[in-house]
Amino acid sequence: MRIGIGFDIHKLKKGRKLIIGGIEIPFELGLDGHSDSDVLLHALSDAIAGALSKPDIGTLFPDTDQSVKNISSRLILEKYLVFLTETHMKIENIDIILIADEPKLQPWYEKIKNNLSLLLDISENCIGIKAKTTEKTELLGKQKAIACWTIILLK
Repeated sequence: MRIGIGFDIHKLKKGRKLIIGGIEIPFELGLDGHSDSDVLLHALSDAIAGALSKPDIGTLFPDTDQSVKNISSRLILEKYLVFLTETHMKIENIDIILIADEPKLQPWYEKIKNNLSLLLDISENCIGIKAKTTEKTELLGKQKAIACWTIILLK
């Protein structure tokens, strides 16, 4: 068995779509970055990378590479799923923590879990997801960023 931990954070910005877990969430701000900046799929990809001792997404998809500008994070995740297949590993469990003061993400849990289940070819019962706020401590700043921690267990 192998365990991997992933983390990602992106600033919120006007004029961008908010995509989390491959799902577009209606909101007046989106995540800023070189790709579509899906913090969940980035953290998940890096968790797989860590568990398999593979390079992180910043190494394989650097923000200096214009050929991957605005790339869908699904394509990033697909690269790491190839590594899973090559190593004959399977996902046993994923635990996800999203950190955002706004928007409220709980209403989107089921859609995100369903999408991840399809992308990863695993049961929704193998995916834990929860969202936390910063409790007005402004650790991420009110409407300034969204972060994600992910842990994965592979067998």
